[in-house]
Amino acid sequence: MNTKPWYKTFLQWFWGLFFAGIIAAFLAIWLIAEGALGYLPPLEELQNPKNNFASEIITSDMQSLGRYYRYENRVGVKYTDLSPQLIDALIATEDARFYRHTGVDFKSMLRAILKLGRAGGGSTLTQQLAKQLWSPRANNIFERALQKPIEWVIATKLERLYSKDEILLMYLNQFDFLYNAVGINTAAQVYFSTTPKDLKLEQAAMLVGMCKNPSLYNPIRHPQRATNRRNTVLNQMAKYGYIDEATRDSVAALPLETHYRSVDHKQGPAPYFREYLRGILTAKEPKESDYSEWNKQQYRIDLKQWEDNPLYGFIEKNRKPDGSKYDLYQDGLRIYTTIDSRMQHYAEEAVNEHMRDQQKSFFKELKRKRNAPFSIDLTQEEVNGIMTRSIRQTDRYRALKKAGVSNDSIMAVFKRPVEMDVFTYDGMIDTIMSPYDSIRWQKSYLRCGFMSMDPHTGHVKAYVGGPDFAHFQYDMATKGRRQVGSTVKPYLYTLAMDEGMWPCETTVNEPITLIDGNGEEWTPRDTHDKNQGDTVTLTWGLQNSSNWISAYLMSMFTPEQLVKMMRSFGIQGQLDPVISLCLGPCEVSVEEMVDAYTTFANKGIRTEPLYVTRIEDNNGNVIRTFTPRTHEIISETTAYKMIYMLRAVMDHGTGVRVRFKYGIKSPMGGKTGTTNNNSDGWFMCFTPSLVNGTWVGGEDRAIHFDNLAEGQGASMALPISAIYLQKIYADKELGYSPEEEFDVPAWFDPEEGCR
Repeated sequence: MNTKPWYKTFLQWFWGLFFAGIIAAFLAIWLIAEGALGYLPPLEELQNPKNNFASEIITSDMQSLGRYYRYENRVGVKYTDLSPQLIDALIATEDARFYRHTGVDFKSMLRAILKLGRAGGGSTLTQQLAKQLWSPRANNIFERALQKPIEWVIATKLERLYSKDEILLMYLNQFDFLYNAVGINTAAQVYFSTTPKDLKLEQAAMLVGMCKNPSLYNPIRHPQRATNRRNTVLNQMAKYGYIDEATRDSVAALPLETHYRSVDHKQGPAPYFREYLRGILTAKEPKESDYSEWNKQQYRIDLKQWEDNPLYGFIEKNRKPDGSKYDLYQDGLRIYTTIDSRMQHYAEEAVNEHMRDQQKSFFKELKRKRNAPFSIDLTQEEVNGIMTRSIRQTDRYRALKKAGVSNDSIMAVFKRPVEMDVFTYDGMIDTIMSPYDSIRWQKSYLRCGFMSMDPHTGHVKAYVGGPDFAHFQYDMATKGRRQVGSTVKPYLYTLAMDEGMWPCETTVNEPITLIDGNGEEWTPRDTHDKNQGDTVTLTWGLQNSSNWISAYLMSMFTPEQLVKMMRSFGIQGQLDPVISLCLGPCEVSVEEMVDAYTTFANKGIRTEPLYVTRIEDNNGNVIRTFTPRTHEIISETTAYKMIYMLRAVMDHGTGVRVRFKYGIKSPMGGKTGTTNNNSDGWFMCFTPSLVNGTWVGGEDRAIHFDNLAEGQGASMALPISAIYLQKIYADKELGYSPEEEFDVPAWFDPEEGCR
């Protein structure tokens, strides 16, 4: 009986299975390519990969303010924005034959198999891109084995559709570098506070080193591993001739230095502005049924915004070429704002510097109050009412109430001390405090709002909605409305000047009694009795913020006339037509006040705030441009009269602290404001090129200084604008000069009407 030697049988089976495997592999690849096996993205999707890009907010001086994103903080860059060293490092380390293969490098793959993976995994950059874009996470080795041939097919198709440079760019824009740093642009900013184009060799090598395994070579958690991996990248670059050995050795000897900056929407510059802009862009068309009865005025304001302001509801109003709505969080929009990053920084510094000092003074006063932080005028019952309302607004209360816990038990929970972190200007501190006391602690911090804008263009240069966004998120620049006090008086004086009166006209400075709409007598108090009984000019009345002179002017007009004038100045909130309106009991936002005061600096033309100049899609196509909206309110002559009187406020009146304490000598007009019980401190001022508005006060009107010296607008609000202007004038690159004069013609004479 003839039998074949065993080795011949083995060889027949071996080669038979080998060729059968090759045939099966080619058949599988062919079936995948034809879409009959596994998932292959359609050609349209391969031609337009669905990358989710964060929308970026850009300042007028081309700095990034932040981003809006839902899942991934990715901002795409162009190939020309990449450092050549970054490209060299990536190719040398991840795919040395990148420019010689067509998507799959069988030579590298065979070498990896023969060396059992010690020569690398054999995947090309194109395959890695295919995996990033279309391969879901595999749960085991068998699923991963099935994904490989699909990635081969996708890689070869990508190579036919895109150039090598485009593939490299897609790879770097797609890669997740941890810490919400998706894509090379964000990674360069998060780890090194720079751009991809400006990456140094050692920085580029570190980021490329992370591409092998970002968690393993995380430079923040594992700096030594990251350093070793960086040096491996440098070795690869030297091996393939991208750098010489001397460069490799010198750079490899450098310590690993990062400038890590975490990505958090509560951190970074202009957080209040970024949140305000998000709300405006994504606003829905107002529906009256969504507004409570007491909030109908806000409905009317929002409806007018929807109808007249193209930025309000931008996402809802505009469509992509395919008819779908833009997505602020993943369409990679580029939003060019009017904010100047340097001026924003100075504004935030000014707020921080003053509010720290102001808070120290407030804490000193609180030590003497039995109901701290509330006024000594409040009864315990009134304090309890405020605290109960605040407790009911907390998430803790809502959760307990939803769980069916009784009010008594909820209050017991709020009175029970627990470990917690609380805010201070020197950083968070660990303490033991009851939630009830933590609410009182939070309320003991004063709040503020500040805005600065160009009166001619409407460009908002700086925007601060509070002292610290992470802990006081209610925006007091645009959202909050507070009584304006004496800062309302320029509207009354404007009404008088527009009706033909002159700054030099005189009256007797004495108490005056008017009859209101109900037939009752109204006699305003004045905060001082300076010059009582004397004959004074209207200029004197405004510069000293005399309530008696304001009442005198009010006697000449109806409350309805004043309301009409204030509406023309852009005041949108509730305005009751009563004679006391001339002293500022109405609630107005900082934004509206700044908007209104542009009229004085702009020859009688009010310029609405402009926050965004244009919006582009992720390909750089302009979707929409925005231009300032202006309204002619008063004549130029009236504006000149008001500039004359409001300059007197700054030179000789309630705003003179700007001169003697802060040394600012530039021509400027302005007005301070203080409401009843010192609950609100205001300061409005304008130079020929800037209008600034500041409000400072407590979260509740019952939280305030009890002494006028520290509670008046000149003490609470004025310093923020003064410190801001000091910084603006000191920065010569900004171009604001303290020598700039108002454009008042030589023929204007404020004494003309009195001759």
